[in-house]
Amino acid sequence: MIALIPLFLAAAVAAAPAGGGIGDFLGGPMGSQFLLIGALFAAFYFILILPSQRRQREHQAKIAGVKRGDTVIMSSGIKGKVVRVEESEVGVEIAQNVTVKVVKSMITDVVARGEPAAANDSKS
Repeated sequence: MIALIPLFLAAAVAAAPAGGGIGDFLGGPMGSQFLLIGALFAAFYFILILPSQRRQREHQAKIAGVKRGDTVIMSSGIKGKVVRVEESEVGVEIAQNVTVKVVKSMITDVVARGEPAAANDSKS
């Protein structure tokens, strides 16, 4: 089985045209380089750019849907309850009778009222 692999490769090299393959089909060696650059751009688009745009749209929809009573997590790591919603700012209660104004773009995550809170570890 191992001896068949080099024979197969040798046969493939011998059968290849002397001119150079896919580059001739696309208009010379420059055509194959443009094809490679295009394929790399397409791969980067589908792997990096498209998922990032989708996450950004989902985050903006979450922020736009903030309502009174929601629990939010800010970019600083502070967690609080929304008590007032304005156009570009949100009033967040971070402790009892302590309310701060937060710019909506600084909200990292929104946890809706109906979602259950995480359980703490039981002390044995």
